[in-house]
Amino acid sequence: MSMTDLTGTEAPDTGTPRANPLYFAIWRWHFYAGLFVVPFLLMLAVTGFFMMWFTAIAPEYGDRLVVEPAAAPMTLAEQEMAALAAVPGATGLAGYTAPYDTATPALFSVLDAEGGEQVVALDPYLGHALRVTADGNTWNAFAEKIHGTLLIGTLGDRLIEIAACLGLFLLASGLYLWWPRGAGTARDLLVPRLSARGRSLWKSLHAVTGAWTAVLLAFFFVTGLAWAGVWGEKFVQAWSTFPAEKWDNVPLSDATHASMNHAEKEVPWALEQTPMPASGSAAGVTGLPEGTPVTLAAVVELARQIGFAGRFRLSPPVDEAGVWTMAQDSMSYDSPDPMSDRTVHVDQYTGRILADVRFADYSVAGKAMAVGIALHEGQTGLWNVILNGLFCLAVVLLCVSGIVMWWLRRPAKAMRLAAPPRPQAVPLARGVMLIALLLSMAFPMLGLTLLAVITVDLVILSALPGLKRALS
Repeated sequence: MSMTDLTGTEAPDTGTPRANPLYFAIWRWHFYAGLFVVPFLLMLAVTGFFMMWFTAIAPEYGDRLVVEPAAAPMTLAEQEMAALAAVPGATGLAGYTAPYDTATPALFSVLDAEGGEQVVALDPYLGHALRVTADGNTWNAFAEKIHGTLLIGTLGDRLIEIAACLGLFLLASGLYLWWPRGAGTARDLLVPRLSARGRSLWKSLHAVTGAWTAVLLAFFFVTGLAWAGVWGEKFVQAWSTFPAEKWDNVPLSDATHASMNHAEKEVPWALEQTPMPASGSAAGVTGLPEGTPVTLAAVVELARQIGFAGRFRLSPPVDEAGVWTMAQDSMSYDSPDPMSDRTVHVDQYTGRILADVRFADYSVAGKAMAVGIALHEGQTGLWNVILNGLFCLAVVLLCVSGIVMWWLRRPAKAMRLAAPPRPQAVPLARGVMLIALLLSMAFPMLGLTLLAVITVDLVILSALPGLKRALS
């Protein structure tokens, strides 16, 4: 038995009832959806693989460069001066990232003369700049822009969201087509027939790969959609964001946490749409001792006192109402444990703690996304990197095998797509309709896209015989 290829190939040859009109209808729509999805899936798998490499294995800002520990590091004030000196025309500090341990560098984000940011990987013992990189001028940032927007902004985001939604349809329809029928055996479903040749071999590889990766495919589609502009931002995130009202009597800024993102997204998903607290009141709880100057060194010391260990990020206030923000989260590769995420805001004038948000404070969806994003991006350890790398390769195999099967199946000289034949009448099976309805309600973009595909196939093509022949 075989799950059909993403671009539509011949019907399975292990006993599938060839007169089943529902089967052929679903196979045909599976084919048309695959025409749109396959290029996006290939792009997402390839860029995702490289993004994981340049963050988990070889971070380009120098996060994992090795330094020789000395008796004691330079003071933070001295380190800050050394970082500023490493950037000609530096105008100030935009951020500080504490080292992972005693053998890795500190990262300073420095504002340059043109108003941009330069990330300095600094030896905290000698004050040497080991690497200076313009913020966002990395292969990872480039791959992330392709991965999220195809380099064309909102239009790219919407196209990728449609592809991910149709990917869920491909998964559901593929499992329906793959489901045991006729003379197929369990071995055919889960073990590739390497003794087969030609189209049968590719069919077996595609079916088995799809079966083994089905759960992971669904997971990656859903966690990826949570970042998308419609389903993610307008629906799920908007209803699941952390409520700023939980901060007692704390004045709020007009800016949201998303304003803290730089070249890559660094703010936890559950906080992106939450307003920032504002400095300049007597609100909050005791942080720094009264009268203590609120400096980089003082805030770092406060972070250590309240439990921040290892690597964490510190962002200074950006205006008169801004706050010092210390954050440790898995999405920024500060920790491999998403359940230890923590964000703390400190008043820039009084040193009082205005907000302290932890994983336990997130909504159910926020907690799910904190863990889901960490797994999606390979942040929870070497096992996660290996698993995701193998998954990316499996997705490439799924797409390539689908293309090869279509190529081997198509009529050599016919000027048409060689889509699966459309049945004369499509039965409305209750189970299939229910699954389609539930998916469409959960993912509105999927519902609209499916409606468009079915309308074109059942209505428009019937009225245009020439186009019908070309697309069949």
